[in-house]
Amino acid sequence: MSSYNRRSLLLLPLALAACGFTPAFGPGGPAEGLTGTIRVADPTDKNGFNLIERLEERLGRPQAVRYDLSYSIRTETQGVGITPDNAITRYNLTGTIDWTLTDRTSGARVTGGTVTSFTSWSATGSTVAGLAAEEDAALRLMRLLADQIVTRVIASSANWAQ
Repeated sequence: MSSYNRRSLLLLPLALAACGFTPAFGPGGPAEGLTGTIRVADPTDKNGFNLIERLEERLGRPQAVRYDLSYSIRTETQGVGITPDNAITRYNLTGTIDWTLTDRTSGARVTGGTVTSFTSWSATGSTVAGLAAEEDAALRLMRLLADQIVTRVIASSANWAQ
């Protein structure tokens, strides 16, 4: 590594501090008081459970609840790898979540939106292996979508969080 690159790396934190950069969860950051204040609606299926698990991992378990997060999950499975004898060897799992964050005291919508992503799995191998791969793909998809929701909540928190 050249000394120019090392100097740039060492000066980067100073440059960010000079431009007013503040970590979202850091002291004085827009999402500083957000941890533990969001209660996610109860799950109705395995996908909902996996979604909530990741949201609580990232945003904290609800303790001093100020906001309610409601969501609607839609998934679709599509065969994408097809052999010449018409056997499907690979699947895509696409997921979309419509979500809304509501202020508990006023009932007003604070933020919300739609997040979409996909993941895949291979259907080659035994039936048990295929089912395990499908379940793992659904877990990965819910984690991806939860991370997108958290990113959007944090990004918009400067406008509504105190």
